Amino acid sequence: MRLYLLYLGTMQPGEVPVPGYLIQTADGINILVDTGWPRSFVDHPQNPPGLSIEIRPEDTVTARLAAIGLQPSDIGIVVCTHLDDDHCGNHDLFGSAEFVVQREHYELAKSGHPRFAANRAAWDHPSLRYRLIEGDVELVPGVTLLKTSGHVPGHQSVLVRLPVTGAVVLAADAVMHSSMADAATRELFITDMDDETGIRQSTRKLSELAKNEDAAFIVYGHDAGQWASLRQSPDFYA
Repeated sequence: MRLYLLYLGTMQPGEVPVPGYLIQTADGINILVDTGWPRSFVDHPQNPPGLSIEIRPEDTVTARLAAIGLQPSDIGIVVCTHLDDDHCGNHDLFGSAEFVVQREHYELAKSGHPRFAANRAAWDHPSLRYRLIEGDVELVPGVTLLKTSGHVPGHQSVLVRLPVTGAVVLAADAVMHSSMADAATRELFITDMDDETGIRQSTRKLSELAKNEDAAFIVYGHDAGQWASLRQSPDFYA
């Protein structure tokens, strides 16, 4: 099994990375986790208040996949951590994949919540097939999806058990930065949609899981300092 960390652009200020991940199983299943901001932002960025989005052509999800020899039709599963625009911007490219998302989150987005409306044409494209799950679920051997509500209801993180590296936790936006890893003291952001209790419970859940799994590391969702220290695609963790 291999884990590729895909750099899908930068948010300013702060050189904040936009992440995606590609998991290749030993039996040839390609699992993509999140798809980044819409590819149209390369030429026509739509900057939210207070942010500047920078996406080079090589930062698109298709370019990152091509650099490791894959195209969208090679992706069998897309794990949707949540439907914020920087995580679901190119879902419509993966019509041959099965999308896996927490039921609570999908139903909230489908209900018309305005937070998830801007990119609905991509994540709610009629060609896409969603599998709705509830709670922690083993996706395939070695890959477990973890319900980590807080940032948004029904957010999910990913545990990957690699044969050489060991366990790696992809926290996504449940814990966006290493400075937020302590459940008792972590800062709450205006973008955190759920109640404070849920946010701290999910932070604690990931911390305890990493300890119990003797995890090699947790990948925080938008931590510029950490991402600079990690192997990024086309390099990988095995």
